Amino acid sequence: MLFGKQGETLNPTFRVSLLAGLALSVAVASGCTVRPLMATPDVSSSGTASMPALSSVAIAPVDTRYGQQVRNHLIFLLNGGAGQPANARYTLDLTVTRATSAAARIQVITDNEPTAGTLTMTGLYRLTDSQTGAVVASGKREMTSAYDVPRQEFAAIRAIRDAEDRAARELAELLRLAVGQDLARAGG
Repeated sequence: MLFGKQGETLNPTFRVSLLAGLALSVAVASGCTVRPLMATPDVSSSGTASMPALSSVAIAPVDTRYGQQVRNHLIFLLNGGAGQPANARYTLDLTVTRATSAAARIQVITDNEPTAGTLTMTGLYRLTDSQTGAVVASGKREMTSAYDVPRQEFAAIRAIRDAEDRAARELAELLRLAVGQDLARAGG
């Protein structure tokens, strides 16, 4: 029994409306669902592409080391580590560029050397249907990675390479999500 202040019984109308509100909130909360990107092959209800659609995407070769890093991670993410599909339904043309900039500067006597930097990696993609040659989707995604610039030359080069590798992994994740959404919109 529901009670108000120190032993008082609540008004029956208030009690019914309180229970109705509780039941309504439970009903609304049970309707909320979160579903992983590749949880179901039913594209119409989930709004994302199914795993078979994503695993039917072949990625064209790229010409830079960091572009290859993005491509390798994306192939792994799209196909679960199985490599490129033999008979791809879609082809993904990928262009990856990068830019670095100094994020912080310090002054040591007469030198003005950057001690921290940011690397921005940009991926432009175009998804085409392999059978018809029609462009299904295209887009652009960016990822930024920060790094420290030590005074040693090799360590500074290695810091930039590590930032490239981190940005490549994250950019591949963004591209996988973008391609999955594009395929879902296209009905693939």
